[in-house]
Amino acid sequence: MLKPSVLIAEDEGALITLLRYNLEREGYRVLEAHDGEEALLVTAEEKPDLVLLDWMLPHLSGIEVCRRLRGRQETRNLPIIMLTARGEETDRIRGLDTGADDYITKPFSMIELLARLRAVMRRIRPGLAEDVIRIGDIEVDRAAHRVRRAGEEIHLGPTEYKLLDHLIQHPGRVFSREQLLDAVWGSDVYVEARTVDVHVGRLRKALNIKGVRDPIRTVRSAGYALDETFAA
Repeated sequence: MLKPSVLIAEDEGALITLLRYNLEREGYRVLEAHDGEEALLVTAEEKPDLVLLDWMLPHLSGIEVCRRLRGRQETRNLPIIMLTARGEETDRIRGLDTGADDYITKPFSMIELLARLRAVMRRIRPGLAEDVIRIGDIEVDRAAHRVRRAGEEIHLGPTEYKLLDHLIQHPGRVFSREQLLDAVWGSDVYVEARTVDVHVGRLRKALNIKGVRDPIRTVRSAGYALDETFAA
């Protein structure tokens, strides 16, 4: 199978080097563009599977590149993740409204970026998605519905598996009980928020094998997250 290709449209050399190293290590083929006009040219010639697009590009802004890609028939459904130092909510909304599939604010965690990239791939082009997700010493084989931690098989119930699958796709991100209810049980099913606590407790107990740290972080009055630093 051909490796999925990712175009990095970014003018900061050190960041391109860092992204290339991590993406190639994950098995992606990497393309580069250093300004907006080059990004459009490379996209037309190479037809990447996903674009990591910096907002502040020379010659043509990332927002304008995104708008033009969405306006072309052949790139209308091309997955685009915006990278930007602009963290204001209005900027995020503008980026998403222009057609970006996701939005990551600099500075970002490489683990989170890779997880968000996989999530966009899965959502838009399932055939390109990796079947195995690894964060720290936790491994989820999505095809076989199997979970391992530190090489040891972990047996989970269906709900605990869905919870872990959702959390591991967004490492470090805090989800409220209501968000987890929607993601795992569905918005059309009535389940009390307290139920989330029960299943998170079961998941935590299953994952906490001897000699390893608790990967699930409880954020008071906010919810739960898979702590991306647990393996450190």
